[in-house]
Amino acid sequence: MDLGLQSKIAIITGVNNPQGIGAATALAFAREGVSLALVYKKIPYKYDESKTQNNGFDRYFKANSGDTAQVEEQLYSIGADYLILESDISDEQCVKDIFSSAIERFGRVDILVNNAAVSDEAGNDTIEMLTQSVIDDTLAVNAKGTLLMTREFIQRRGNYGRIINLSTDAAQVFAGQITYGASKALIEALTRSIAIEVGKYGITVNCVAPGPTQTGWIDSELEKTVLAQIPLGKLVQPQNIADTILFLASEHASMLTGQVIKVSGGHAL
Repeated sequence: MDLGLQSKIAIITGVNNPQGIGAATALAFAREGVSLALVYKKIPYKYDESKTQNNGFDRYFKANSGDTAQVEEQLYSIGADYLILESDISDEQCVKDIFSSAIERFGRVDILVNNAAVSDEAGNDTIEMLTQSVIDDTLAVNAKGTLLMTREFIQRRGNYGRIINLSTDAAQVFAGQITYGASKALIEALTRSIAIEVGKYGITVNCVAPGPTQTGWIDSELEKTVLAQIPLGKLVQPQNIADTILFLASEHASMLTGQVIKVSGGHAL
């Protein structure tokens, strides 16, 4: 099926994990002939190098602490047209610079994928352990960053407009990750509200809510526990999310807006 994406221009945030949703989406877009401005920020996670060969938090932390070298290798191998930007979407000037760089290189931006997100990994995101820094750091990227990127996209809009946000399938009830879950529920709410505001411009705004997705963090023991909660009996793969994002960005989704689509195998229904 021709998605009508040939020669479109997309900005995707959060792309440095080669097993991540951002990387899978970048590759999927590139195969459709989309030119890419890819944004990332190194997150200084601590990890045990000896444990990074297998899936688990150490592997995931290493990937998100690094640059985009592995992702770039894959993009280069398929002849993708791309620009890499190391930046901070929680900073208003950085967001303006991201769009300026993309427009200087490609002339416009047609598609925005708000994929970048952070969460507390030290067990401090429960209501009893919650700290101010967890609140500030999480909301700065997940909420403020998404809003700043979205505002800039709308202000610099062209003739084609698709915004795809990333939530999580458990956004409405996420005990144990209070701030992270709340930030994702906020993203779902703003998706609907912004869709109403910008419909007059022909811009659609939708949200993909992934279930447990193998981006490198789920080890074999955790997988056994998680699989018991997924009716379809298998982990979500980054490509499953990328395929949904591709469709929402395409001409075929021109009348879909304000939607939150769970891609979860039935998890957290």
